[in-house]
Amino acid sequence: MILQLITSFVIITCVDGEYPLPVAEISGNHYRDQVRKLQAFKASFVQHDSASLPPSPSSPPASAPSPSVTPKPRVYDVTSYEADPTGKTDSTEAILRAISDAAQGLGGAVLMEGIVNLGGARVNLEGGSYLISRPLRLPVAGRGNFVIYGGTLKASDDFPPDGYLIDLSASSSQGGAYNYEYVTLRDLMLDSCYRGGGIQVVNSLRTSIDNCYIAHFATNGILVHGGHETYIRNSFLGQHITAGSDHGERNFSGTGINLMGNDNAVTDVVIFSAAIGIMISGQANTLSGVHCYNKATGFGGTGIYLKLPGLTQTRIVNSYLDYTGIVAEDPVQLHISSSFFLGDAYIILKSINGVANGVNIVNNMFSGSDKGIEIVQLDQRNKPFTKIDQVVVDGNNVKGMNVKATVAKGTVEGNGTSWSVDLGHILLFPNLIKNVQYSLRTRGSAFPSHALRNVSNNRVVIESNVAVPATVSVIADQGL
Repeated sequence: MILQLITSFVIITCVDGEYPLPVAEISGNHYRDQVRKLQAFKASFVQHDSASLPPSPSSPPASAPSPSVTPKPRVYDVTSYEADPTGKTDSTEAILRAISDAAQGLGGAVLMEGIVNLGGARVNLEGGSYLISRPLRLPVAGRGNFVIYGGTLKASDDFPPDGYLIDLSASSSQGGAYNYEYVTLRDLMLDSCYRGGGIQVVNSLRTSIDNCYIAHFATNGILVHGGHETYIRNSFLGQHITAGSDHGERNFSGTGINLMGNDNAVTDVVIFSAAIGIMISGQANTLSGVHCYNKATGFGGTGIYLKLPGLTQTRIVNSYLDYTGIVAEDPVQLHISSSFFLGDAYIILKSINGVANGVNIVNNMFSGSDKGIEIVQLDQRNKPFTKIDQVVVDGNNVKGMNVKATVAKGTVEGNGTSWSVDLGHILLFPNLIKNVQYSLRTRGSAFPSHALRNVSNNRVVIESNVAVPATVSVIADQGL
C-alpha cells in the first residue's frame, strides 16, 4: 500500500508539472491542492481494489443460500396426532389422521397395477392402548407396502357390532383388481369387547398378520374374504381369556379365523376360545402348527371346519387338535398328517353330495379315554358317500380310541372249505372293498384250489375245493 501511495504521488506530480518537484519545494496552496488530489485518487483506488477482492472471513455473505430439506422417515407416531395412549378418551380420529397421512403414496411400479407403493410407511401405536369407536380404514383403496404396529386397540361401548377394529376393505375404489397389497399388521393386541371382530381383509393381496393377540370378538377374530395370500403367523385368538377348562366353555361363540379366500396360510397360531377355531370356505389353504382348544367337541365345538364341498384343496399338518376335531364337507384333495388329536378328538367326513376324493389322513396320533370313539367318522345323514376314490386313511397310531382306516388286515384259522375275515370294525366306508390280497397256508397234505368268493359288508370270504386245515391272511383296501 505504501508503494502504491508513493507511485500515485509521483504520477500526480508528473501530471501537474513538467518535472517532479521535491516535497520541500512545494509550498502554499499548490501543496494543499496536490494533497487533496492525492487523497481523492487514493480513495477511488481503495474502493476499486476492495470491490475486486474476496470478502474477509468475518464479513457476512451478501445472501445466504436456503438450507436443503432432509426427507423425514415415513413413520407416523399416533400420539403426534393427539391420540390418547392411556385409552381414556377416543383416539379414532387421531389414528385415522395418521393413517391418512401415511396413505399419501410415493408411487413406483413395484406392486400390482392399480396399487400405489407407500414405500413402507408405518403407523406406530407407540406401545399405547387406544379407545376406538369405529373401524380403522385407509381413506382410499389401491395402496400397498404399509405397516400398522406396536400397540393395543380397544373397541368402545358404541363400536358397531358388525365392524372390525382394523378393516382392510375398500372405503372407496381405485378400480384395481385388488384393494390392497403387502399390508402388514404386527405386534398388536386387539380387544373387540364383544362387539364385532378384530381384523377384516377383503380382496387383498399378500397381507401379513404377525404376532397379534385378538380377544373378545363377537363375530370373527380374523376374517379373510377374497383376495390371495393372507399369511397369519405367531398369533393368539380367543373370545374369552382362558387357558382351558373354562366354566363358560359351553357358551363360547364366534369363529377364531374365517378364511373365505384362496391360497392363505395359518402358521403357529393358537385359538383358545371360540365355537369354531378355523372356518375354511376357500381353496388351496394351508394350516401348520395350529393349536385349537377353542371349544370341546362334546360341547358342540369344532376345531377346524372345512366348508367347501367338492373342492377342499386344504393341507393340515403338524397341528394339535385339543378336545376338538375336524369336520370336512365332501372332501376333495384334503391332506391331514403329522397332527395330534387329544381328548377323544376325531375327524368327521360329512357328506353333502356323497363325494370323497383324494383324501389323505395319514401318520397322525390319536389319544382318547377308552370310550370307544372312532378316530375318523362319517356323517351320512344328508346322503351316503357314493363317489369315493383315492381315499387313504392309514398309518395312524391310536391310544384309547378305535382305529378306522381304508386299509385293513385280518387273519383267521380253520379246518374246512370256507374262511371268513370280518374287517367291518376297521374299514371306514360300509360295504366297500376295492382290492383284496390274501394268502392261504395249509398244514395238511392236500393241495387245494382256492379263491376269493365274496367281499360283501366288508367281510372277505375265501373258499377252497377241499376241506383243509389252513390259516388265511387278508389285506383289503377301500381307497385305490
